[in-house]
Amino acid sequence: MTTPTPRRILGLDPGLQTTGYGVLEASDRGPRVVDAGVIKSADGRDPSDMAQRVRALYDGLCEVLDEWKPAAMAVEQLYGHYDHPRTAILMAHARGVYLLAGAQRDIPVTSYAATKVKKLVTGSGRATKEQMQYAVMRELGLAKPPEPNDVADALGIALCHYFATGSGVMGGARGATFTGVNMQALLGNDPDDLTDDKDIRSESA
Repeated sequence: MTTPTPRRILGLDPGLQTTGYGVLEASDRGPRVVDAGVIKSADGRDPSDMAQRVRALYDGLCEVLDEWKPAAMAVEQLYGHYDHPRTAILMAHARGVYLLAGAQRDIPVTSYAATKVKKLVTGSGRATKEQMQYAVMRELGLAKPPEPNDVADALGIALCHYFATGSGVMGGARGATFTGVNMQALLGNDPDDLTDDKDIRSESA
């Protein structure tokens, strides 16, 4: 008898310098962490050499994808702010690389706004990073809050996708909690709708 392939979700917290990633595996007892870490672009490289930095991110993600073969990818949505247009442009370099790597492997990629990730994981769209860390620790049964924040955010994004899909909201660990929730109102129609998130992260070149 053939053993079914485990259903895995890869969560990504994109950054041009450091990208956090977390791989969750769905089971009858809920999601569990099978891998988590960071992908760095600048170590040993000229910070001004954008081509090499983007390639390093791509190669790093491809290693993760080829090792764990996730069934789905969840990526934090790109958003901008009129005070920081350069940040959005730089972040787009990293996010575009990850969308490409997923598409090349026919892995469906879903984008989630940061406030919606926080809402689904902690119950508050304005949760702090510390609250996210502790919520992720609780939901995944970890011994301590995941660090650094890039990893905690990536695991939170993967959890968001787990809860927002059939494995979570309709039949997973949070089925009872979120039964009857208007998912369209919670997650929105367009994953790239930027109108509901006014935050901005600082990501230097």
